[in-house]
Amino acid sequence: MIQKALIREFENVLGKDGVFLNEADRLTYSYDAAVLPPVVPAVVLRPTSRETLGKTVRLCYENGLPLTVRGAGTNLSGGTIPLPGGAVILTNGLDKILEINEGDLYAVVEPGVVTARFAAAVEAKGLFYPPDPGSQAVSTLGGNVAENAGGLRGLRYGVTRDYVMALEFFDSAGEPIKTGARTVKCVTGYNLGGLLVGSEGTLGVFSEITLKLIPAPAARKAMMAVFDDVNKASESVSSIIANRIVPVTLEFMDNFTIRAVEDFSHAGLPTDAAALLLVEVDGHPAQVEEDAAKVESICRRLGAMKIRVAQDAQEREKVWAARRAALSALSRLKPTVVLEDATVPRSRIPEMMRAVEEIGRKFRLTIGTFGHAGDGNLHPTILTDRRDKEEWHRVEQAIDVIFEKALAMGGTLSGEHGIGIAKSRYLQQETTRGTILYSKRIKEALDPKNILNPGKIIGVPSVEQAA
Repeated sequence: MIQKALIREFENVLGKDGVFLNEADRLTYSYDAAVLPPVVPAVVLRPTSRETLGKTVRLCYENGLPLTVRGAGTNLSGGTIPLPGGAVILTNGLDKILEINEGDLYAVVEPGVVTARFAAAVEAKGLFYPPDPGSQAVSTLGGNVAENAGGLRGLRYGVTRDYVMALEFFDSAGEPIKTGARTVKCVTGYNLGGLLVGSEGTLGVFSEITLKLIPAPAARKAMMAVFDDVNKASESVSSIIANRIVPVTLEFMDNFTIRAVEDFSHAGLPTDAAALLLVEVDGHPAQVEEDAAKVESICRRLGAMKIRVAQDAQEREKVWAARRAALSALSRLKPTVVLEDATVPRSRIPEMMRAVEEIGRKFRLTIGTFGHAGDGNLHPTILTDRRDKEEWHRVEQAIDVIFEKALAMGGTLSGEHGIGIAKSRYLQQETTRGTILYSKRIKEALDPKNILNPGKIIGVPSVEQAA
C-alpha cells in the first residue's frame, strides 16, 4: 500500500488528474498482449512533460517504489506487466513530434508518439522511417525503442536500433542522461544508446528520442506468390535470398492463416492456397523491375501456381493491411492466442516450417504460422483455451520444443518481441550462465534499488521486493 504522503507528492507534481488510484484505472494497466496473469499496480502515473517525468522517477527512487513504464502495452512478452505494489508510468502524455529535420535527415520525438502517426508525418515531408511493427497503429516509439521492435520491412531496412541516433533518458534516481548525437558519426563516450535499446525499461526511462530518417524510395512493386505446398514456398524464400535479392518485405502465410485473414479482411486472398509469399521490392525504377522479375522467376521455378502483381498503391496497401491483420484475425477463433517469435537463420526456414507442422501434430494443437520469412522471423501462433488445463499443458510443452528447435538451428528466442517475463527462463539456453550474471551486474550497478521494471529479462525480483 502506498503511503498517503507519497500520493500527495505525486499529485503535487502531476496534478490529481495525473494520478490514477481507482481500481478500474489500475486494472486497465495490469496486463499487456502476452498470455500472462495480470498484476494490478498500486498507482498509475501520467506525466505530461520531461520535467514532471523526471520528478516522478525521482520520487519513485527516493521511496523505493518499483516502476514500469508503459506506452500502449502492445508488447507480447510481459514487459509491461507491473510488480505488485508498484507504479505504472504512462507515456501517452508525452506525445509531441518535436522536430523533423529535412536537411540533416533526423527527427526528434517524445516517447509517447504513436508509430504510425510519426511515419505519416515523415512521409508527408517526402522522407521515410522504415521500422513498421505490426502494432504500429497504436504502439509508441518509446515502446519500439525499449523492445527494439522490428516489422515487415526489417529484411531490407533493419529494426528500430538501426535508426536510433540519440537518446535522452532518466536513470533510476531521476538523473537526466544524454547519449548519441544528431550527427551521422558520434563516438563520444560509451555507447549507452546501444545498451538502452531493447532493455525493456530495466535501465532507464526515455524522455526524448532522435531517429534517423532516409529518402523515400523512388519506386515500389508488390506481388503475391501462391503455392500449393508449404515446402515450395519456404524453399522459394531461401532461394530468393541465396540469389542476392533483398526485398523490402518477404512475408509468409500458411493456409490456416490465409483463411482466417480473408474471413476477417476480405482482401481477396486465395483461400485454397497452401501458402502465400507476399513480396515487395523498392528502389530505383530499373532495379525494382529487375528484382521483381527475378523474384517472379524463382517462385515460378520452385512451384508457384500463380503470381499476382499489385496494379496500384491501393491494391498494394490492401494486401499489406490484410497481412498486418493476421494476429487480429487469428485472435477471433479461440479464447486464447499464443503468438510466438522463434527466429532462425534464413537458410533454415524450410526446416523450421516443417518442425512447426510436426510440433502441431505431436501435441494435437492448432498452429497458424505467418511471419517475416525473409529474415527468418516466424510467428507460430497457437490457438487454444487456457481454461482447458490439459490442453494448456500441451501448449506449454509445444512452446518449449519450438524454442529448442529454433536454438538447435542456430536461431534465437526472439526476433522482435523481447524477453520480458515470458521467455526469461529460456535465456540461459541461448546464452550462458555467465552472460546472465554479467547482465545482472550491469543492472545492479545502474539500478541499485532495482526499481526499473524489476524481474524483466534476467529473472524475477526477490520475494522481499514483490511483497
